[in-house]
Amino acid sequence: MVVLGICGMSGSGKSTLAERIARSLSCRVLIIGQDCYYRNHSELSFEERMHINYDEPDAFDHDELYADVLALFEGKPIYKKGYDYSKHLRQDSGGLLLPPDVLLLEGIHMFLDERLCALMSLKVYMHVDIDVCLLRRIRRDIRERGRDIDNIREQYLSTVKPMNEQYIMKYIQEADFAVMRGGKNALAIDAICAYIDARLLA
Repeated sequence: MVVLGICGMSGSGKSTLAERIARSLSCRVLIIGQDCYYRNHSELSFEERMHINYDEPDAFDHDELYADVLALFEGKPIYKKGYDYSKHLRQDSGGLLLPPDVLLLEGIHMFLDERLCALMSLKVYMHVDIDVCLLRRIRRDIRERGRDIDNIREQYLSTVKPMNEQYIMKYIQEADFAVMRGGKNALAIDAICAYIDARLLA
């Protein structure tokens, strides 16, 4: 199994890149988003959950993600994880995911866990202007997550921007490959797919 990691700021095009790579390959591909591994805080009220810093590394259960990826790497199925952004709660479906030929992992802290990075054949960093990321985030959060502009602005200034500067921008040092202009970069997609095809044939 070929494992590809995709890291970058929120709104940089990680999910788009993963989806386009998956569509370009002719093998079994599975995409896992780090967002599905947010720690659950069902013991807190909705108001309390709204004020959690979802952009810091500890917001995610890195051990759970690593265990699932390792299981897939060893040829074992895992249970599908999920997250409800409107409620700020985990929403695991319980469905089974079978080991693929290619596993695409994407998330803002995907290069944090050294154990996980060691399983990756290629680490890709989305190197996109911060203003572009913010505009994409605003559009996505309004359309897909039912948030208003005041909520988006507050979260961006209090957690997203500081965590990007403290952590996420530095992950480029761990990358093997940087993608400019976002997830629709056709040349980058072609190059990554050619690399994956070569690894599958090796």
